[in-house]
Amino acid sequence: MDIRFDNRVALVTGAAQGIGQAIALALKASGAQVAVADIDAVRLNAFAEAQGFLPLVLDLGDRAATKAAVEAVVARFGRLDILVNAAGGVRGQVGGPIESVSEDGWRAIFAANVDGAMWMAQAAAPAMQAKGYGRIVNIASGAGLRPSLTGIQAYTAAKHALVGLTKQFSQDLGPRGITCNAVAPGFVRSNPTTEKQWQSYGEEGQARLVASIHTRRLGTAEDIANAVLFLASEQAGWVSGQILSVDGGRS
Repeated sequence: MDIRFDNRVALVTGAAQGIGQAIALALKASGAQVAVADIDAVRLNAFAEAQGFLPLVLDLGDRAATKAAVEAVVARFGRLDILVNAAGGVRGQVGGPIESVSEDGWRAIFAANVDGAMWMAQAAAPAMQAKGYGRIVNIASGAGLRPSLTGIQAYTAAKHALVGLTKQFSQDLGPRGITCNAVAPGFVRSNPTTEKQWQSYGEEGQARLVASIHTRRLGTAEDIANAVLFLASEQAGWVSGQILSVDGGRS
């Protein structure tokens, strides 16, 4: 299967590091014009400059800012065909007992993982509908299908919410020519947060985790990017509302 995105325009959020960067690079290698978004201005701008991407520095929890970002993409390229919501994460939080969860901490994780995906899709849908074509791919998590390895209640709840939002987007936007799917990654050492989590397990915990994966290896950011490329492709035109676990068989 030859997956190409020539004459397509893609916007990838969470592209200052890790999985988001891998997705942006894979789309570029397959012919797409790419815009990248993140709140981390230093890393995002360096990445965008090196790759020739349009950088968009913003807080994805800010509805007005997401609308302006999509407008900037359409102004530059004349269209937006593919939206990949890869931003999210745990916002520096760690797992703990339910009694320790603060309101600010809870809301911060939802803003990063759910609000951003909602506002980006809301802003992108009209531009996609205007061309009669669109692909939205959300990066969920195994934590959106079962309890999280992180032990962070808000992260588990937010990723479950993103799974539900993906299915709702599929129903709402499908008649407009827009598909929506999600990739649910297993454990991937792709950024400082996941590296810290990996080191916290110690040698025995690391061995148990790898042993629980059918393929007996951790995933890579490129494994996730490859799944996104399929869901964003012409070939996946009749695939919508699906949650694809990419976890080496652990699910």
